[in-house]
Amino acid sequence: MNASALEAYYNKFNEDHRLTTRHGIVEYTTTMKYIHDYLPARSQARIVDIGAGTGRYSIALAEAGHSVTAVEPVARNLAVLRSKHAPVNTWQGNALDLHFLDDDTFDAALLFGPLYHLHSEQERLKAFSEASRVTKKGGIIFAAYVMNEYSILTYCFKQNHIQECMTQGSITKDFHTVENDDQLYSYLRLEDINTLNSKTGLERIKIIAADGPADYMRQTLNAMDDAAFQLFLDYQLATCERPELLGASSHTVDILRNTK
Repeated sequence: MNASALEAYYNKFNEDHRLTTRHGIVEYTTTMKYIHDYLPARSQARIVDIGAGTGRYSIALAEAGHSVTAVEPVARNLAVLRSKHAPVNTWQGNALDLHFLDDDTFDAALLFGPLYHLHSEQERLKAFSEASRVTKKGGIIFAAYVMNEYSILTYCFKQNHIQECMTQGSITKDFHTVENDDQLYSYLRLEDINTLNSKTGLERIKIIAADGPADYMRQTLNAMDDAAFQLFLDYQLATCERPELLGASSHTVDILRNTK
């Protein structure tokens, strides 16, 4: 993970705005539905949001009555989160080193940003190891990924970079993005996630398409009236577990049980 590049990107990127757009609302609504499905059956859970950004999930979960700790590496994002004066305990830090958090503390851990930016299996396994360490046995870890086919379809074909990418060797002959520390994002296929998951020692409960086709349909979603958009949300929630839709989603969320 290139920390300086990450900082520069998020200093310009409006993370607060993304999840309030219509395609962002699809991702947020779907993800929150599953978080609530798997939180412990009591009024207050202890949750750590690792890579919390500006606090979209942290603040909502705190306002729902949970005890939330947010960890964020980017100073600007953390300042925005803290400026909201929400009841969230905050730390500046990254997913690879959570030494400031105690073992076996949390009922659930969110990894909704870190795995987008880690480019080696070693780093990804370290992030899972740290999340597992601070999560109680039987606790739930939610891990989000950006998907390979989304990148190929949007950046390579829709934005017409395909020949450039093939010439540079940044994608393989079977159209898989090549890992590179100079890239900001990391793009995986389902088989990559499955291989990684098999090495974490965690037990998959299920994997979902967090936003399904929404990111491909931004203009269409923006043009919908409220009733049509609600039906699209209903469609997304009804289909987000369907295996034939997972790999082409912009984001997936792997829902895992800590079995240590």
